[in-house]
Amino acid sequence: MDKLHLLMSFLSQSLRTISVLPMITVCLQAAELKRPKSELLTIENKAVKIGIDRSMGASITWLSWQAHPENIINIHDPGRLLQQSYYAGKNLDRQEEGQSKHWSPWSWNPIQGGGVNSWARVSVFKKTREGGLYAETIPKLWDMPDEEAAAVMRQICRFDPEMPNVIQVHNQLICKRKPDDRWGAAVPRHQELPACYFTRQFENFSIYLGEGKWESVTQATGPPWGKAYPKLNAMACFNEQGQGVGLFSPVANRHWNFGPVGTSSPSAKPTDNPCVHMAPIATVRMGPQTTLEYRYWLVVGSKAEIAASFDVLLKKYKKEKMKITDPD
Repeated sequence: MDKLHLLMSFLSQSLRTISVLPMITVCLQAAELKRPKSELLTIENKAVKIGIDRSMGASITWLSWQAHPENIINIHDPGRLLQQSYYAGKNLDRQEEGQSKHWSPWSWNPIQGGGVNSWARVSVFKKTREGGLYAETIPKLWDMPDEEAAAVMRQICRFDPEMPNVIQVHNQLICKRKPDDRWGAAVPRHQELPACYFTRQFENFSIYLGEGKWESVTQATGPPWGKAYPKLNAMACFNEQGQGVGLFSPVANRHWNFGPVGTSSPSAKPTDNPCVHMAPIATVRMGPQTTLEYRYWLVVGSKAEIAASFDVLLKKYKKEKMKITDPD
C-alpha cells in the first residue's frame, strides 16, 4: 500500500467518527478532474478585489488587495475554494451506486464547488444593483462522482460601506430532500461556516483577542487539522510579509479547524495542491427541508488593519445568530 492509499485509509477510518470533512483532496478522482474554463465575475473598490467563478459553483475563487495583488484563494479542486459546505443525516455506504470508496460511508454533504469528480451547476450568477455579487448554485454531493444534491445554495458578497478592507458574505442553504429519504431525520452535525482554503504562504495563524491583541497558534502540516478556540470568533492567517486575511464568523459555537497542507512555498499559486485551511465550526441539526442562513466577514491587510476592522465588527455583530427554519 503506497503513501496515498495509506493516507486515504487513515482519513476514511478517522472521519467516520466525526462530522466535519477536511476537504483536502488526496483522492485520485478529484486530483484528475479537468480544470474548467474560468467564468470569473469580480467587484473591487480602492482596497480589495473579490470574485466568484461560475465554472466552480460560484464559490469565492478570487481575493486580493492593494498590498497583495495576487489571488490568495486555493482553487486546486472542488473541495477547496472559499465555499459553503454542510452535513446532515446518517452515514451511508453507497459504493454500489458509484460512491467514492475513500468517502464511504458518508453523510448527506452538499458542496458548493462540486463532488469528488465534478463541478457544481450555477443557475443565477450576476452583479446586484447595489454593486455586490449574487449567485444561486445547485450543489453536488461530495462523496459521489457527479450527483446533484436536493438543495439550493445562495450567496451574496458585498463591501462594507465604512471599511474598504471588509467584505460581508451572506450564505443560505435551502434543503429540498424528501422527508422520508434514506439519510433520515436531523441529527447534530458539525458545520463549516464557511470552509476556507488559501494559498500555502499564509501559514502564520493568529487568534484575535480584541483591542489590537493577538495570540499565535501553530499546527503541523496535516491532515488532520488543528483545533483553535477563538473566543471572539475572529481569526486570521498571514504571510511572512505580514499581510493576511481575517475571518469573523459570529455564528460559530465550537472550535475552528485550521492548518497547512503540503510543503511551504513563498511563491505558492492558487492552483497548487499545498494550501492552508480555516473553518469556524458550529453544531447544527439539519433536517430534510431545513433552511439555514448566516453571515461572515472577510478582512484583509496588515495585523493592525485587520484588528481595527475586527473591533468594529465585534461591536456591531458579536451577538449575531444564524437563522434556521423548518416546515411546520
